Amino acid sequence: MRFRDRIAVLICACFILFSEILSGQQMYGRKQHIWKPQQDEVYLQEVAEKISTKKPLQSVAELNGTCYVVLDGKLQVLHNGNLSPEPSAPSGIQKIQNENNSLWALTSDGIYLRKESSWQKIDDKEYVDICTHNEAVHAATKNEIYRFDGKKFKSTKPEHGYYSSSMTMVMEDGTQLHADPVELGPITEIESYSGTLYVLRPGQIVLFDGLIVNEDFIDWGSLPSKNTGEMLSLGSRLFINTDRGLAVLRGATLTTLKGEDGLPVENTSCLTKGFDGDIWIGTQQGAVRMLENEWHYFGAGLWLPDNNVNDIAAGDSVVYIATDGGLGIIKYEPFTLQKKADYYELHLEEWGHKRLGFIHTLYQKEGEWVREISDNDGGHTSPYLAAMSYKYAVTGDEEDRKQAVDAFKAMIWLEQISPVEGFFARAIYSPGGDKDEMSKHGSGGLPAKWYKTSDGKWIWKGDTSSDEVIAHFYSVSIFYELAAKGKEKDIAKEHLKRIASYIIDCGWVLNDMDGKPTRWGRWNPEYLLRPYGYVDRGINGLEALAFTKTAWALTGDEKFKKGYQQLVDWGYPENTLRQKNVFPPENIATWDDNHAFRSYYTLLRYAEDPRLRNMYLRSLERTWEVKRMEQIPWFNFVYGAITGNDCDEAKMIKHLREWVLDCTEYSYQNSHRDDLFIEPGYISYEGGRKRISPREMSVTRASRSPIDLDGGSNGRRVMEPVGFLRDYWMGRYHGFIEAPTATDSEFISVKRNREIQKGAKPYKGEQRPEIF
Repeated sequence: MRFRDRIAVLICACFILFSEILSGQQMYGRKQHIWKPQQDEVYLQEVAEKISTKKPLQSVAELNGTCYVVLDGKLQVLHNGNLSPEPSAPSGIQKIQNENNSLWALTSDGIYLRKESSWQKIDDKEYVDICTHNEAVHAATKNEIYRFDGKKFKSTKPEHGYYSSSMTMVMEDGTQLHADPVELGPITEIESYSGTLYVLRPGQIVLFDGLIVNEDFIDWGSLPSKNTGEMLSLGSRLFINTDRGLAVLRGATLTTLKGEDGLPVENTSCLTKGFDGDIWIGTQQGAVRMLENEWHYFGAGLWLPDNNVNDIAAGDSVVYIATDGGLGIIKYEPFTLQKKADYYELHLEEWGHKRLGFIHTLYQKEGEWVREISDNDGGHTSPYLAAMSYKYAVTGDEEDRKQAVDAFKAMIWLEQISPVEGFFARAIYSPGGDKDEMSKHGSGGLPAKWYKTSDGKWIWKGDTSSDEVIAHFYSVSIFYELAAKGKEKDIAKEHLKRIASYIIDCGWVLNDMDGKPTRWGRWNPEYLLRPYGYVDRGINGLEALAFTKTAWALTGDEKFKKGYQQLVDWGYPENTLRQKNVFPPENIATWDDNHAFRSYYTLLRYAEDPRLRNMYLRSLERTWEVKRMEQIPWFNFVYGAITGNDCDEAKMIKHLREWVLDCTEYSYQNSHRDDLFIEPGYISYEGGRKRISPREMSVTRASRSPIDLDGGSNGRRVMEPVGFLRDYWMGRYHGFIEAPTATDSEFISVKRNREIQKGAKPYKGEQRPEIF
């Protein structure tokens, strides 16, 4: 063999090997990848609690694990989730504060110290602030600072009056003569920083070293506003609230933290030290936690009773936030992602999200939580079926497989209930068992199509769309690969075969019971390659390629091979290259991204032809680049699993940790924030102004959009957290997330109490028929 022929053979062999690596013939698996597995380490998970009050809380303090608040000038103590008065406390309290591990109360007629369970009046003067300086408590009136000697307050004013920092006042012997006395006040706040007392006047910061009132110690910078609030010393910095950002003093330099630096709200009002080197900032638009390299925003709804924050206090892994509407309590508990997944699984049980194998959202109806019979019961159950299939593949636990089988049977039932083979329902309604009403609307606002079964026991919803089709192929094929056993595999194959066959037989549309195409069940060229449906040619073409190729791969039926080739001949693979619409705004649909990644994940598992695969991968690369700024694990894990490329995997762990435990869909607002900018290293292609953390919104479905700044339903719905379960167990299955090294059950699971029922009452209607 000639040398160039040998080279050609070597190149061919390398190409075949590379194609095999890319194709991932083992279940989505890749032996080679650039991304790095991430550890599921113990972290602190926020847990919210709210106590509403009819009047604003003026001040809050924590001492030895107990929270104290001031309500209408009177002291209240938090005990077992309730606020109760402390009878022995003074009245007319303006501020309470923990200094030197003692509780102080500042009132209009003096300052009080709490000793054990009683209060002692220390001084009659009206004090405005208190701090600890050189290990002693110092308190300030409007004009003077006093030091507490253990029994009483003594003035720190020099015997011959305050000196000025102005050099023109200094005489040859170092003394000063003043035409007018130097004043320390008017004082609004005092704080100890770097061994010196700093004083905040209205719009001005000065320092007092025991003799000199220094108004000229800042060499660089100035306060961003004369409207100042509180001061807080932490390490090398002194922070000052203003309405135009957070002023920061380091040495003799004064700078400002603003929205462009990450501060969510620039109009700040109060400050306190956290429990882990962090700082908490109060604003009229919520509370902010400032850590070393990130900011956490907590608004009204999920976290606080009201947005207007008046005071904040921190204890051991807990923060108390006094607002106009009551007390917000944010506790920090040790979690791993595995524990959070376990928590969400328990949530599904306790809140009654499950019914007949389906997963449902809950909403309030006449004061009662009921399960919503939706347009997409199969689509909402699909990620749960995938999650439990992944989980079983990881754990090998038969209980996990049982959950997957139950969801699988529900998906199969959607097709079995229809009298037309291959046509399946959106949802199934029980006239005698469901408290929800049958919806009157279908796709695109058209009238809903409901059909009764011949025995009258069930009513099922038609007008099935492309959403449900790709949901079935995505999740059932995962179940087939990872969890199905025995005849379940055959049933899964036949289920997908019947659906794909029916679509092809109908001329690449999904005909409803009236023999006409459903509103969105269209993949035919007459629709996609004509002006009316042209905008959907990419996403619908991708779906059609996915379900046809899957049916061919699983069954080997020649019908699907020919169908797949027909799509190729029509140019559908080329149309997928720009399937992701980014303009105009009315063509951008979050749910289409969900369908697209379901399609990529399914199609690229079976696609083998190098040329076609190349196009699908190019399509995926373009789509993922658009979605990358959102940092959603679902998108990134799909991309990383298919390509083996780096996929911001570390940020995916952070994202999952930021999911909130409370699944109630509270309203949230972020559009007012001052930090609405795109994170460096990312580009917004869809007009998003910022990627909002899961902590700063509410639990939403798998097609969640973190660039929608405002949303929610004012606490009237409870969402099913199956998106987290799918993403977490998918990450575990593929190796993006390693098993937690912690073995203590406290860190990896939550306690069960089967008697708890928090949401919808158990379903008591007709039971699901035998599926197989």
